[in-house]
Amino acid sequence: MSDHTSTRAVHAGEEKRKPYGALTTPIIQTSTYSFANTAEILDFMRRKAAGDRIVRDEYGRYSNPTQSVAERKLAALEGGEQALLFASGMCAITTTFLALLSGGDHLVMVSDSYHRTKEFALTFLNRWQIETTLVQIDEPTALVEAIRPNTRLIFCETPTNPYLRVMDLSLMVRAAKECGVTTVVDSTFATPINLRPLECGVDLVIHSATKYLAGHNDLLAGVVVGPYELLAPIEKARGILGGVSNPNEAYMLLRGLKTLDLRVHRQNENGLRVAQFLEQQPAVHRVHYPGLPSHPDYETARRQMTGFGGVVSFEIEGDLDKTSRLIDRLRLPYIGPTLGGVESVIEQPAMLFSLDPAERQAAGIKDNLVRYALGIEDADDLIADLNQALAGIA
Repeated sequence: MSDHTSTRAVHAGEEKRKPYGALTTPIIQTSTYSFANTAEILDFMRRKAAGDRIVRDEYGRYSNPTQSVAERKLAALEGGEQALLFASGMCAITTTFLALLSGGDHLVMVSDSYHRTKEFALTFLNRWQIETTLVQIDEPTALVEAIRPNTRLIFCETPTNPYLRVMDLSLMVRAAKECGVTTVVDSTFATPINLRPLECGVDLVIHSATKYLAGHNDLLAGVVVGPYELLAPIEKARGILGGVSNPNEAYMLLRGLKTLDLRVHRQNENGLRVAQFLEQQPAVHRVHYPGLPSHPDYETARRQMTGFGGVVSFEIEGDLDKTSRLIDRLRLPYIGPTLGGVESVIEQPAMLFSLDPAERQAAGIKDNLVRYALGIEDADDLIADLNQALAGIA
């Protein structure tokens, strides 16, 4: 297979000759798989017991041919041995935690992570005596000091949501390997086009495939990629907990992945141009984008990433209401809590996080913060729309 990501996105994981001569991988719409006779069952069970990875499908909660093709393509894109597809990104994260952590274990998590991920760690895992320590992304000493003898996982996002902080993966990996700790990175914002954490020494990489990987705001899915050995308990847990994807969504994900390289490069271009425009506007207090020299992690991002993504967060000169007026004046983006699709989507995180100002402040969500997930529209049109909206609230 080619070393070029664009070629892998189109062809990796798929057989050249597909059933019935179809050009695209078909949807295998079945919940179970029949056996010809008892001898075939015995052969299947013997091969499964021997650890044969090329065992035929048995039941839809464990695998599906369409799902398996999507998993092979995702593994190829991330450079991993295996990928596991889940019903959502959160399902991928929670199943990974449950499979790799036990009572009495300790988890280190970067504090600037998705609030639902933190909520799961601090509430659900805590019920099973799994303690979580939150550390700041820009405090390497704190990360090292947080590791204990019972620490089993270090988890981070990069870039983070919504402030787009970038973890120095070489530092995290070095600290973890010295202590025998497994590293897990949520790379949803980066995509395998801009960053491949496994190549940096990270053990497992997770994506909300709902976002950039699928790219069309029309499905929910998650994926974990890594070595067979580490994924084995996660795969077993998926079969027990039941958080599987389905063949229709696996097919739609395959379709979206074929244009991943094209879409992300366009979104990288849009992100940088919009961030540069916003940084020059008097009505904008601060822009958060790792492709700008003003970003605190610019040097890390430039060294570690090949592109900076399509999400730009910024703070305007104003309060909650003024920020809402800006959002409402924009004509091109949809208003909603997602990112990574072909359509631009914008949100005022404070409005969707909590109606309680104290809760927003505690979570670091500023009232004047805007998260703009840029699609593949023309950058000139996106900038013109922002220009008129900013002029209207001056």
